[in-house]
Amino acid sequence: MGDQMTIRLRSSDRNTDCPGPLYDRLAEQADAEHLLDIAYRTVDTPLGTLLVAASEVGLVRVAFEREDHNAVLAGLAQALSQRILRAPRRTDAAAQQLDEYFSGRRRVFDVPVDLGLVHGFRHDVIARLSEIPYGTTESYAGFAEKVGNPKAVRAVGSACSHNPLPVIVPCHRIVRSDGSIGEYLGGASTKRALLDLEAA
Repeated sequence: MGDQMTIRLRSSDRNTDCPGPLYDRLAEQADAEHLLDIAYRTVDTPLGTLLVAASEVGLVRVAFEREDHNAVLAGLAQALSQRILRAPRRTDAAAQQLDEYFSGRRRVFDVPVDLGLVHGFRHDVIARLSEIPYGTTESYAGFAEKVGNPKAVRAVGSACSHNPLPVIVPCHRIVRSDGSIGEYLGGASTKRALLDLEAA
């Protein structure tokens, strides 16, 4: 995405969303001049700290702590662009909606998303996960049928395990046919907590 500006990630930036006014001005200027391809922040939730990253198109990545946020950022730099900066403003709406969701005041996310990290059948699956209503679940087999490939049960599971936008795009609502919750990028206990939150 060009080479006008390369921004290196520093571990010292990891735990603060507002390093200072000079940093803030740099982030705003980079964004205004379209030199910032990926803006990110961290969001504290009852399930731990989430990394939230957005391209100019929309939200591109949500990551749990267990995924190692620094590794996730390095992956974004490799897959999309090295022009990454902690710049919370672009992700303000997502952060607010996550807060509303975890406090039980939101059932549907309406932030723009960028599914540029997924392709082919995985993209088809992830693009339709939001059709599963809040507070309900669907089986891997049932969802495979819904997306037009009843034999692709394992592929649906693989797509869910590679969902770049967990919570926002609700792959946690896909469960096994026997009713057990199955695996989850954030861990089985996190998946159960999300399902319990929505069932409350």
